[in-house]
Amino acid sequence: MKHLYKILIVITLFSFTSCGEEEKEQVQVKRPVKYQKVGYLGGEKIRTFSGTAQTDKIVKLSFRNSGIVTQFGIKLGQKVKKGQLLAKLDNVSSRLAYEQAVTQVNSAESQVNTAKLSLDRIRTLYEKGSASLSDFEAAKNSHKTALESYKSSKRGLAIQQEQINYGYVYAPENGTISTVDVEIDENVSTGQLIATLNSGTDMEITLGIPESVINGVKNGMEVSVDFSSLANEKFQGKVTEVSPAVDVNTATYPVRVTLNNPSEKIKSGMTANVTFDFGDQKMNNKTLVVPANAVGEDSNGRFVFLIEGEGDNVKVKKQQITIGTLTPEGFEITSGLTVGQRIATAGLQTLLNGQAVKLN
Repeated sequence: MKHLYKILIVITLFSFTSCGEEEKEQVQVKRPVKYQKVGYLGGEKIRTFSGTAQTDKIVKLSFRNSGIVTQFGIKLGQKVKKGQLLAKLDNVSSRLAYEQAVTQVNSAESQVNTAKLSLDRIRTLYEKGSASLSDFEAAKNSHKTALESYKSSKRGLAIQQEQINYGYVYAPENGTISTVDVEIDENVSTGQLIATLNSGTDMEITLGIPESVINGVKNGMEVSVDFSSLANEKFQGKVTEVSPAVDVNTATYPVRVTLNNPSEKIKSGMTANVTFDFGDQKMNNKTLVVPANAVGEDSNGRFVFLIEGEGDNVKVKKQQITIGTLTPEGFEITSGLTVGQRIATAGLQTLLNGQAVKLN
């Protein structure tokens, strides 16, 4: 019985130990590592920058008057045609001002008619010698003043009519509504954004280029473009605009790239990767190079840590290599690697072969 009791104690301790090991494995933290793809010597001349896709013409819609929105029949993604009524204001103040302008026109017209009758009467008397020249001149001036007042009131009426028209928003071009910023019955002010219309036919990429390479970017320069959301699809484009001044908010120079072969899959706001080739297009250098800090050394020679796997299942593998000359870009690689492979570029001293890591 005493022997059986000892066996039970051993089994229990073993179980607790196993559970503790499992818990330790569950809370194991993966070490973050920085990495880089293996490229060719001179590869620093190939640079990729992030940008945002948008149509070449974006119209921010707004009222030229203030008031309460009484009609608003547009939705996100809706396609509209040029001249289509999109929104309308109540226009109470504008309509009241218009009615007052109509009254002023009618009053001024009546004054013109009265002044004309007076002028005709005095002209007849003057021609018969029954009225003086000063009376005739005064009648002419009164008629002229009434006529000018009438013309002014008509111009005021036209202006008030325009004020009423400012309470309507029509589509300036064919396009698609990309943002909706107000709701019906909302009180809006003059110039307040109510919606955004993407009306261009071309797709552009807007991006910022650092000053270190901006002088290599020229109008008409050919580039390649890919999108994170469109896997395995490549597009060609060309630079159409290069800003001569830096954007103070990003400390980069704004550049626009127009796609040569756009697709309906590309939506405004998508993140794009734009690749520039700042080198000689005729160069055909196939010498591999890796950063010097990515190369380690042990008793078997030089090595790097390859990054293998994807997502949450990423590990490092120790890979023996043969190096050549040390260049400003790093060590030339004569064997052991191929272009495009991912290698760790920091913390080699703390990495182990087969260790699970997290890409940083």
